[in-house]
Amino acid sequence: MTSFDEWLIHAMSRLDIHSPLFVRAAVTLAEFDLTRGLPLVTLLWWIWFRPERRIGAQGEAARRHARELVIAAIVGGLIALAIGRLLAHELPFRLRPIFEPQLHALYPPPNAKVLLPRTWSSFPSDHAMLWGAVATAILFASRPAGIYALLHVIVLICLPRLYLGLHYPTDLLAGLALGACIACLVNVPRIRALVSKPVLAFAECCPGLFYGAAFLVSFELATQFDELRLLAFGLTHIGHYAQ
Repeated sequence: MTSFDEWLIHAMSRLDIHSPLFVRAAVTLAEFDLTRGLPLVTLLWWIWFRPERRIGAQGEAARRHARELVIAAIVGGLIALAIGRLLAHELPFRLRPIFEPQLHALYPPPNAKVLLPRTWSSFPSDHAMLWGAVATAILFASRPAGIYALLHVIVLICLPRLYLGLHYPTDLLAGLALGACIACLVNVPRIRALVSKPVLAFAECCPGLFYGAAFLVSFELATQFDELRLLAFGLTHIGHYAQ
């Protein structure tokens, strides 16, 4: 734990906001996809379908640009999520603050531990990386929507996880910074055009298949691929369960 982590954790503990209602609200925000990733995924759909005032070639170019930004947001988010989980696996293990014995008194009652297994490393926060990348990408498409998205990530995704002891402050800050950097990299015009070209071609030639696949990707993105991850975990441990 860094000195900054220690200072901020103790500063938050002095607020003494541990009422059952407040704790339940924080757990709900941390658990529910409806208050976590779904609003940002909804913004991506809005950007994809929003009306374009310009007509003709200019309107078509603007519409294509907006859709390139949506594709870049999803690709950047997926890259951020993959890198976040890779870093958590490869970097030295960092125990989550709620599991640190010396910090127990500073956090809400331990029923919040059900949110995450003890064996998952704390650094970096994959939530912050994924949604930080998506929010930054939304900022490229719409400043008002991007500002809302960034505030949503900070207030409704990161702060509850900090309050519940699921992450240290530096886990979240590093995740946000890495996610934002990945989004900026994917939105370099040449890279964005490269990743979006085959997707847009697929959307034009097979719209039914494309939007069906887009729905599935949206669902998995909003839930952070939790079901697929649990399925993969079960398959890799099937031999253990069979014994």
